[in-house]
Amino acid sequence: MLTREKLPTFWKKGRRDYQILYVAAGKAHFWFDGKEEVVKAGNMVLYKPGEIQKYVYYLADKPEVFWVHFTGNDVKKILEYHGIHLDEHVFYTGTLTEYKTLFRKIIRELQLCRYGYEDYTASLLNEILLLASRQQRSESCAPGNIHAQVEDAAIYFSENYNEKISIEDYAASLHMSTTWFIRNFKQQVGTSPVQYILSLRMVNAQSLLEQTNYSVGEIAAIVGYDNPLYFSRVFHKEMGVSPMQYRKDKLKKSEISAEEETTISADL
Repeated sequence: MLTREKLPTFWKKGRRDYQILYVAAGKAHFWFDGKEEVVKAGNMVLYKPGEIQKYVYYLADKPEVFWVHFTGNDVKKILEYHGIHLDEHVFYTGTLTEYKTLFRKIIRELQLCRYGYEDYTASLLNEILLLASRQQRSESCAPGNIHAQVEDAAIYFSENYNEKISIEDYAASLHMSTTWFIRNFKQQVGTSPVQYILSLRMVNAQSLLEQTNYSVGEIAAIVGYDNPLYFSRVFHKEMGVSPMQYRKDKLKKSEISAEEETTISADL
């Protein structure tokens, strides 16, 4: 998306499996029964087998979307158990940082294919569905106006986490005291605004350390820190290791997993 203004997807005959797409930030454009629907951050989209799939990501919308395909005899029962109706394409899930973490764990498991990865990815998907179900239930209990304001705040933080954000100024823009805003945000999201932004920075820093060759200084700048040393201290406090050590540990685990897979293949 850094080099393309839009990224379209069109499956005229759909797919054989189910698919869930999670809009983590920005927004995406979907077409259901020929009508366009703009899906904002904090929502998931469900496609059933055989359904036409048409959607577009636009660079200007700053979209960040995760998706997963799945199938099985009990899929309908599982989705219904979690309150996901098969006749509805879009359902509310909230903008929790846990979703990103869980989706990235699934990605790593599918890349490494370690022992038991199929069962583990299934459990991770189930955890995603549980979180979505919990968020839908909490939405129905929250006062409408406050809920919408907190949801907008979470979306704003998700899209601008790498910028300098003043919680006091944001609360003032809503004509709300800082204490009142923080209390309602924490009650609805489960963490304070500051911790929420910090979690977004750490989750994305982890991803960059694992999947890119960017230096620690470059990653610090990308996730919103002007001072690489300060970023390293914050990362160490949150993760228990320095950014460089985190990268070395992940690389070592990947190499060991690759060697194990090679050994198993050779034995077979």
